[in-house]
Amino acid sequence: MNKDIKYFGIDISHLVFDVTDSDGNYYQFKNTISGFKKFEKLLDLSSHCVMEATGYYHYQLAYYLLESGIKISVENPLAVKRFIQMKLSKIKTDKSDSKLICEYASQ
Repeated sequence: MNKDIKYFGIDISHLVFDVTDSDGNYYQFKNTISGFKKFEKLLDLSSHCVMEATGYYHYQLAYYLLESGIKISVENPLAVKRFIQMKLSKIKTDKSDSKLICEYASQ
């Protein structure tokens, strides 16, 4: 894990997206342009946002961040699911998923 990069694990759904950063801080934002702008205030050039490909829910946020110059990765949901299974996590919430996506990103 690169200590200079701050990772943000994002679990995105139709109405909201849940975010956990590499410091363990949790946030929730609306899946709208105003929510994207609020989230962007947490980011800087050393930020790396990671999300699963979730049908089409992730597209708007991914494009917004890309156009803002933020580094993003859109991961295969199966790879993330296998990572979560490997951690033997039985908790399945949007908050826990965002935390585990952040852990996945920092590996």
